[in-house]
Amino acid sequence: MTDVVFYFQVHQPFRLRRYTFFDIGKRDDYFDDAENARIVKRVAEKCYLPMNALMLDLIERHAGAFKIAYSVTGSALDQFEAWTPETLESFQALAKTGCVEFLGETAMHSLTGLADLDVFREQVEAHSRRIEALFGRRPTTFRNTELVIDARIARTVESLGFRAILGEGADHLLGWRSPHRVYKPEGCDALKLLLRSYEFSDDIAFRFSNKTWDEWPLYADRFASWLHELGEEDSFVGLFMDYETFGEHQWKETGIFDFMEHLPAEVLKDARFRFRTPSEVAEANPAVAELDFPHPISWADAERDVTAWLGNPMQRSANDALYSLARSVRKLERAGRADLAKAWARLSTSDHLYYMCTKWFSDGDVHKYFSPYDSPHDAFIAFMNVVDDLSRRIEKALGSPATALETGATIETVPSAARKPAIE
Repeated sequence: MTDVVFYFQVHQPFRLRRYTFFDIGKRDDYFDDAENARIVKRVAEKCYLPMNALMLDLIERHAGAFKIAYSVTGSALDQFEAWTPETLESFQALAKTGCVEFLGETAMHSLTGLADLDVFREQVEAHSRRIEALFGRRPTTFRNTELVIDARIARTVESLGFRAILGEGADHLLGWRSPHRVYKPEGCDALKLLLRSYEFSDDIAFRFSNKTWDEWPLYADRFASWLHELGEEDSFVGLFMDYETFGEHQWKETGIFDFMEHLPAEVLKDARFRFRTPSEVAEANPAVAELDFPHPISWADAERDVTAWLGNPMQRSANDALYSLARSVRKLERAGRADLAKAWARLSTSDHLYYMCTKWFSDGDVHKYFSPYDSPHDAFIAFMNVVDDLSRRIEKALGSPATALETGATIETVPSAARKPAIE
């Protein structure tokens, strides 16, 4: 049998408002709640609610033969609870079918696994508890932010009790090997590694509406036929993508919902194929080999590394400034200052670093699409102004200096640039 594994990432960041140098020390309302509410409601209307209704219908239509998995970030859950509770209820309805697996990840879609493993463990544990409370089952499969994985992260994930982890089937990781086998990260005892098949996944997530693509328009029967051509030795195919692909990145008018509605039936026409969740695949298949991760690998951009978030001096400076406060924030959280800890956690969301990316080459249009700023420098200034203010508030709350922002960033005299409207 060859298993088809659909995994969808559900995420919404808390975007910053226009926080200028002149606000430092005067205002602590860092996040643009009005804009965040507007965007999550819009995405719920265009993607989450119609897709969840379709997924529920497909599960019922195929009598449980159609299965899927989600990773829903803590920041998305916060926004659902605040501004679109019907979206959360629709995910809970999917959980009750028994055909949907909810994965573990960092609570705030952060890069803590690269910066501070203690914070990483805390965020992962907090997110697992929340997923269990909301959806009735503690996660056993882990998906790190942007599929970032290296040897340290894999070992830490295994120590936290997870039995499987998702990763990117990058060519420089696999070499001659296939992404359609179950592996094990080197240095782990039992943790299974399930990789994303980027060619099949990107056909849906990125190429689907591209009229210059040789395979456009793509229909469910043709895509299913490509899957059916996989060899019998292929144990699974990982179709991993952002959930916002449906209705938000690929609009309804492209036919993306019709494609998804017909795909399960087309796949199941071949008796060798079935749909399974990541945990089911990991449990049923032994690892065929170990894979070494000497450097972090992600699912982003052509390089499949972490340069989308840490590739330039602005990004590294901003990341260093934020994590220089981590120890102080943990002290404050234990002392009951959850407000400052929550603000810090929301700043740890990887999107803030992504907006500072200067890779204006093959992946530039993707970065520009997702950024609410006019330039990476504007994103950097806005972020650093907020970190500066948060640092001062932490020092005041502790009654002693927090770690200084020794990052080389010049933020004292440059007001935050005006943000452009979010993408419609």
